[in-house]
Amino acid sequence: MNRLFASAALLIGLFVALPVQALDYRSLSDAAILYDAPSQKSTPLFVIARQTPVEIVITLDPWVKVRDASGSLAWIDKRMLSDKRILQVIAARAQIRQSPDPQAALVFEAAKDVLLELAETPSGTGWVKVRHRDGQTGYLRTNQVWGL
Repeated sequence: MNRLFASAALLIGLFVALPVQALDYRSLSDAAILYDAPSQKSTPLFVIARQTPVEIVITLDPWVKVRDASGSLAWIDKRMLSDKRILQVIAARAQIRQSPDPQAALVFEAAKDVLLELAETPSGTGWVKVRHRDGQTGYLRTNQVWGL
């Protein structure tokens, strides 16, 4: 019994000691083909639009397995990824406000799937500052976008 307890404690200790990796998001520098395996000889799945945000799941240089906002997984050439942070609206209508306050003046609304540039590092308050491609900036709730 003591051996079983010691083994269980060791396994739990290993899992607790493992570092937690932060999610790594990028956007596409240009439209690109996504593949079902890490090779241009594999089956092309679909073309993903320029600036679409993706989550990096696995890197096997020069290929990266990514997940999009719908949850689809595919492989892409690493050179197609940009460090520019773009967020994708997942709410039916996201309200972008002048300040991080639900009572603040409305700057604009963005429909589902609209892409917004991350303007500032999220502060952990549940709000994030974004910039629309036409230059308007404001704050929206983090639960209304994907890519953080």
